[in-house]
Amino acid sequence: MTPPPRPRAADVVVAAGTWLVAGVLLLSMPAIAAMDPEVAMAAPTPGTLAWWLGLGIITVQAVALLWRRPHPRVVLVAVAGAVPVGGLVGLDDALGTTTVALLVAAYAATVWGPFRRTAPALAAAAGLMGLGTLLSLPEGGVLTLLTVGAALGQAVGTIGLAVLAGVVVRARRETSQARERQVQALRREHEARVETAVARERAAMARELHDVAAHHLSGIAVMTGAIGRQIDVDPEAAKAAVQRVRGETTAMLDELRSLVRLLRDPPAAGQGTEMEEARVETLATIPALVERVRASGVEVSLEVLGTADGLPPRDVVGPLAQLSVYRTVQECLANAARHAPGAACVVVLDARDPATLVVSVRNGPPTFTSAPPAHHGFEPGRGRGDQEPSDDRPGGGLGLIGMRERAELTDAHLTHGPQPDGGWLVTLTLPAHGTVGPPPASASTEGTPG
Repeated sequence: MTPPPRPRAADVVVAAGTWLVAGVLLLSMPAIAAMDPEVAMAAPTPGTLAWWLGLGIITVQAVALLWRRPHPRVVLVAVAGAVPVGGLVGLDDALGTTTVALLVAAYAATVWGPFRRTAPALAAAAGLMGLGTLLSLPEGGVLTLLTVGAALGQAVGTIGLAVLAGVVVRARRETSQARERQVQALRREHEARVETAVARERAAMARELHDVAAHHLSGIAVMTGAIGRQIDVDPEAAKAAVQRVRGETTAMLDELRSLVRLLRDPPAAGQGTEMEEARVETLATIPALVERVRASGVEVSLEVLGTADGLPPRDVVGPLAQLSVYRTVQECLANAARHAPGAACVVVLDARDPATLVVSVRNGPPTFTSAPPAHHGFEPGRGRGDQEPSDDRPGGGLGLIGMRERAELTDAHLTHGPQPDGGWLVTLTLPAHGTVGPPPASASTEGTPG
């Protein structure tokens, strides 16, 4: 326990109260002795030199108690040292008035000081008190082993009572402080969990918003570029492209509304699978995604391996993993439209291995010479560790972050990198139900896509 460095109002009250109690005892000792003449009791009469010296001793003790918290051991020894002085000045049976402050000092030393360091001071205080008792023996008294033992026993018993009270109070205070620390630790842990949960929710919302907006905006950017080239030479084709742009914007708005509804109003019990399927993308919706991208003018094909009907597998991985696959394919196709315009894309869903589902998206090199340079963030003259995502395009390099986070959430393995022909390949390997997949792939990627 750490005591305050300076005396406080409570210290003044304790010191004044101790002085008052000891002073009243010193003043009333002659009257107490006169009440029973048969009991031999020697005490200084008020106004005598011994009485004034005794009053001075208890005053010094009371003043010393003002610093009992910051310096408990020093105060204990100082207060105990005044007891033999009382025996020397002739307090006789009134020597007990000096033990009032000694009890307070011993109690404070036990409460405020470490016991190992306080024990020597307590032993010294008991010895000084015993010495004071021996010095206050009446004239003619003989020091015997029994007398010395009685004096020391009385001193040890008196100090022991104060120590016992101090140990009880100290234990209760330490228990209370430990509980308070535990409550604070639990509160901090709860706050940290809440902050972590909020951060995860924000990251999830950021991924969803990025995937929805970047995919549709990439298609809109490609189609508006085609409109600019066709509006003078082929107005009908330009009108058709405008309709496709409208369809993309409508689809984006619908997905954003679904996302907002999902965030605000989770499906209630009984609304069931129909509502969830309308809001959560799965492997079964990847063919529709490929068709929409193909309708926007991108050459893309879908290959499904390992299923009898040629359709995407349904129960190989869980709903979260299926959404991760969908968003990864969506992001890869959007990146291909932005960075490799005119390139053919191939999406492969490989479920031949019953333990894993392998999803790969590969695009060839760009075929439009007027398109933005590079693929997936690479610029001529830059090494793989030097490229930086550009911020003047949809996504701004956040797509890779989202794919990595989704891979980690589903215990999947993500790799990506350029191909010898100038294209780009992204591979996502997911463990099937009941299997343990490879470690998260954030450390096993190549290059930096945009």
